Amino acid sequence: MGKAGWVRIIPFAVFMGFIGLQQLLEWCVGNDWIAISPEQMLYLYPLKTVLVGGLLLFLWSKYSELRFADFKNFTHTAASIGLGLLVFVLWINMDWGIATFGESKGFDPFLIGSDTTRNLMIFSRIFGAALIVPIMEELFWRSFMLRYIITADFSTVKVGTYTLTSFLICAVLFGLEHNLFLAGIMAGVSYSLLLYWTKSIYQCILAHAVTNLVLGIYVLQTGYWQFW
Repeated sequence: MGKAGWVRIIPFAVFMGFIGLQQLLEWCVGNDWIAISPEQMLYLYPLKTVLVGGLLLFLWSKYSELRFADFKNFTHTAASIGLGLLVFVLWINMDWGIATFGESKGFDPFLIGSDTTRNLMIFSRIFGAALIVPIMEELFWRSFMLRYIITADFSTVKVGTYTLTSFLICAVLFGLEHNLFLAGIMAGVSYSLLLYWTKSIYQCILAHAVTNLVLGIYVLQTGYWQFW
């Protein structure tokens, strides 16, 4: 795998590590081992956003598959935006009990008393979900994992190469990463199909970013914090 693999794994691993840390802290609080308020727990998100964003910037020159010129294909770009909106609509309508792991407490910024702090937290959440997460996840799932399942020497495989095995495994694993796992599988399938058509990681990032941005706006407008 080598260095090419690790530069795509590390940002994802750090982000997931923070999720594990939050779950551990919540378990400790529930067992009265430590005292951390729900408001204090919210600060983990901006911290991981800054750290993962910093890692992506530091490693940016290693991501040769990110070609800004891909956006010049307006058909692909328009389709990516449309797909991002479609995934959002499907996502908020796939919160069935049988399609959910546990109970999502979500992110409620109104647990924060200070208006300034609350607004900063909302900004960090939107920024993280709509920019950092799509870049980090698409580099890991669509650029690295889809190819690594085909061969450990993944850099020899062209971006957007299709095999049924890699397609199915990535879709399921991407779904299991999310609380709404069937919605996650749907999103994973959608972004991978977009990749097979466009051969562009940037187009997948765009679609993913549109989904997350519109979802964030929807949550703020409706107060359905469980989707965060």
